[in-house]
Amino acid sequence: MNIKKQHRTSLKDLASELGVSIATVSRALRNSPEIGKEMQQRVKDLAKRLNYRPNPFAQSLRKEAPKVIGVVVPNLVTHYYAAVLDGIEDEARREGYSIISANSHESFEIERMAIDNFISLHVEGIIACLAQNTTDYSHFEEISLMGIPLVFFGRTCLTDRFSSVTANGDEAAQMATQHLIDTGSRRIAFIGGPNHIDMVRRRKHGYLEALRDNHMEIDRSLVVCDKIDYNVALRSVEKLLSQANPPDAILAFNDIITFAAFTAIKNQGLSIPDDVALIGFTDDVHAAYVTPRMSAIEDQSHQMGVTACQLLLKNIHGDTKICKKIVPQQLVIRETSAKKR
Repeated sequence: MNIKKQHRTSLKDLASELGVSIATVSRALRNSPEIGKEMQQRVKDLAKRLNYRPNPFAQSLRKEAPKVIGVVVPNLVTHYYAAVLDGIEDEARREGYSIISANSHESFEIERMAIDNFISLHVEGIIACLAQNTTDYSHFEEISLMGIPLVFFGRTCLTDRFSSVTANGDEAAQMATQHLIDTGSRRIAFIGGPNHIDMVRRRKHGYLEALRDNHMEIDRSLVVCDKIDYNVALRSVEKLLSQANPPDAILAFNDIITFAAFTAIKNQGLSIPDDVALIGFTDDVHAAYVTPRMSAIEDQSHQMGVTACQLLLKNIHGDTKICKKIVPQQLVIRETSAKKR
């Protein structure tokens, strides 16, 4: 899909349109008393009409403007997003770029404001992972129309317009579910996030495919897709475990949900994995240091950040080809998944 690149309005553009100097425009926008009120208003009206955004990173003529990339993530305190950001920073630094990061806290409104701020800061490009309640993509459509390079990772949208880096969550979930079946589990639950998130859909699809391949009944009561929140997941698992016919295994969508499930099972006085086996999409840092040690589907999150940054830099340097990269996940079997025979 060919999108016509929208020119970013500059002070020079405003000055040319009005037939005045760049200095006059700059002073008018700063409400300088040297510029009359009428001219100030003319400049501001034109700036608004042409969607001019001031660049606070602009340097003096003797200095080179910094090369900055904006990154927005849903939850910066989790190891996954911190590791992705670390990968982005490592690659950006090698190429002489700096990073500004924003935490959307899984909020569409905060995500939209972060993107708007990045535009105002005149960043060279943007790397983003969608907040869980983002279903309106108009702020990213604006990015596309303005021709600002952007790459998604993890959770994506508008894949016909932007490059993306994802994991093979469907294959990984299918392998994990098959492992649970092979080691004695028969009623396997899937605890996920909101169904509109592509990452959730991929992982749930892999889980369901494994059940179908083994001719096992798909019990919809064992598929719970709700808000990505520790307490919400904790209550969901507690409700599942209180059923007359509870699950004997759980596949958990991410680290937050995984450790909510781990806690809920322990709170019920149940044994992991003999009463309830558990595999989660989480990181090795946490999975290896709980008791019992967690079987996990682990992201190569640092590599995902490196790959996303590499795609963005190609875009910044003029390569507008849309690429879809997959960074494979790894199923690591430890102690929470195989029932004793």
